[in-house]
Amino acid sequence: MTTGPSGSVPTQGRRDPGGGGPGAPTRGRLELLGVHQLFDGSSSLVIDDVTLRCEPGEFVVVVGPSGCGKSTLLNIAAGMLRPQRGSALLDGRPITGPGPDRAMVFQEHGLFPWLTAAENVGFGLRMQRVPAPEREARVNAALKMVNLSHAGSKLVHELSGGMRQRVSIARALVVDPAVLLMDEPFAALDAQTRTLLHGQVQRVWSQTGKTVLFVTHSVGEAVRLADRIIVMSSHPGRIRKEFAVTLAHPRPMDSPELAEIGRRVRAEIQEEVSRVNAAMEAGSR
Repeated sequence: MTTGPSGSVPTQGRRDPGGGGPGAPTRGRLELLGVHQLFDGSSSLVIDDVTLRCEPGEFVVVVGPSGCGKSTLLNIAAGMLRPQRGSALLDGRPITGPGPDRAMVFQEHGLFPWLTAAENVGFGLRMQRVPAPEREARVNAALKMVNLSHAGSKLVHELSGGMRQRVSIARALVVDPAVLLMDEPFAALDAQTRTLLHGQVQRVWSQTGKTVLFVTHSVGEAVRLADRIIVMSSHPGRIRKEFAVTLAHPRPMDSPELAEIGRRVRAEIQEEVSRVNAAMEAGSR
């Protein structure tokens, strides 16, 4: 998938994950295979023997109790951590460090306050020495995709919290990664803004066909966005259960089908929390 002559953000048609046919994403197969990771300077496992595969164009959401290793999985996928055992692959090639084929969106936007929205979006392209005309075209296309064409000249302090997160998403999209890694990107936003951004993320994902690995504590967020929900256990982190969400996008918040899937996911998490609490009580006696 390459950038067109206009410098637009490339798009691919949406399809069922793992399916084929015209318009199907051809890159972005992320594999974490038998991954083990210890806490720094400790023999305690953060994650233990986790195998997780994300097919090209699939939206996978990871949920679970605090301390179950969700962010650690993202950091391994990003190449910021090397697994102490097991492997991480993207399109069959080992992940050995950070690279432009993966882009991370964090809870904190991490924008440079002295740059405009457009300059923040184009910063990575500038570091890659992309020519100015192409850089400008790609930045404009990325801002348009997140409905911020009007805000390119604004400084960070002139943007609302939701707008700042949309700028950070545009910054990730503009480098044309195969995979978007999202670490609780909407956790600090108010409920109304979060709901609006859910809709925008679904639209952007539908237009671009990117593979997305998304971490959240919000079950409602998970069931609205995901093709597949991964519930983690903790101490150490393992995959406890997977839920396929086959409902079409966009998904209405008041859907009874979504409510039922959410109920099942919450019950799974609550059972895990109860298990951990019981084990801690038993250990303290």
